Amino acid sequence: MPNIKIKYFSDRIEKLCYVDGKSDWIDLRSAIDVTLKKGEFMLIPLGVAMQLPKGYEAHVVPRSSTFKNFGIIQTNHCGVIDYTYSGDNDQWFMPVLAIRDTTIAVNDRICQFRIMENQPVITFDEVTELSGPDRGGFGSTGKK
Repeated sequence: MPNIKIKYFSDRIEKLCYVDGKSDWIDLRSAIDVTLKKGEFMLIPLGVAMQLPKGYEAHVVPRSSTFKNFGIIQTNHCGVIDYTYSGDNDQWFMPVLAIRDTTIAVNDRICQFRIMENQPVITFDEVTELSGPDRGGFGSTGKK
């Protein structure tokens, strides 16, 4: 199991912890109080920086309740933080757009992350035909 070095930029947020058996995603919290008007953009500081091992990256996404509770969407939809973003001042942020007027309190859980191994090196072999089952080419149902 990789050991992740973490630096906290705020003593007002709860320390991160991995809850075994519940989920392999770890909640991240707003490090400041935020008030946004509908249509405003902000990079919300998450109060942490991490030194990921070489060959790993973090995927940061909203929690399932983030839009319902706070009326914000993550503008990059899935943030990817690679192992080179590991300096002493490389605090993590969540880029958000407010869909309605909203207030987020310090320590509110607004997003989550997981650590993933980097994709292995791959090559592409161009063909004129694929031999897998044809599902209709649109989503999982094949229906438009």
